[in-house]
Amino acid sequence: MATRRPIIAANWKMAGSQQLGEEVLEKFKLLSNSSAEVVLCPPSVYLDSLQQKLSIRSSELVNHRIYLGSQNMSHQEFGAYTGEISGAMLKEFGCSYVIIGHSERRRMYGESSDIVADKFIMAQKMGLTPILCVGESLAAREASRTFEVLNGELNAVLDKVGIMAFDNAVIAYEPLWAIGTGKSATPEQAQEVHAFIRQRLTEISPYVGERIRILYGGSVKPSNAADLFTRPDVDGGLVGGASLNASDFVNLCRIASESE
Repeated sequence: MATRRPIIAANWKMAGSQQLGEEVLEKFKLLSNSSAEVVLCPPSVYLDSLQQKLSIRSSELVNHRIYLGSQNMSHQEFGAYTGEISGAMLKEFGCSYVIIGHSERRRMYGESSDIVADKFIMAQKMGLTPILCVGESLAAREASRTFEVLNGELNAVLDKVGIMAFDNAVIAYEPLWAIGTGKSATPEQAQEVHAFIRQRLTEISPYVGERIRILYGGSVKPSNAADLFTRPDVDGGLVGGASLNASDFVNLCRIASESE
């Protein structure tokens, strides 16, 4: 079995501040060591500030793997697209990761699975690792259509890029009914879905299926993290609300490291 390093990714959404970035890095100084990869995805206006803070504190954070990520990017490489941000711009400001296809982007801004697939392609073209979000609505879960929905969202990308592109990608399972609601999938529910995703990819390429890291997202917090992160197919978390509290977020990184 492949050894998969856990990832804890912070999605600040349209929240946070420069001060929060400072607080998070201060808390990491108190955490002696962390084997988890940490990805900070603030609003884009804070990327420069965080990049500078990470550079200044690099000697204090040598025992941590902390990377910058973006919450979104354009599927276009450059051009007259007012308000959009290109992958090249994100790279210039130190990003290594980018969240692709978050349910809020799909639902609120009309991003189709086809556009999500194009963003996945552009992210990799620009040297960014996509964190591909998939997840079902409450109605789909109650209708026993969870696997059908996830299969469709995965296939939209697989059909365009092929399986080997997933060797340089991360998947985040985020049930829509657990995002920002305070509800969370049970560890058993999360494991069942993660196992389905891994098996789906393994059917095409055992190599990719075994190696890919699958994160759980949806009201992840210190009180439920240990039960989630110790499941065999849960490789960390994409964290929303709890990432806005520096102590809670760094505690989640500690829990992920201990569950490896």
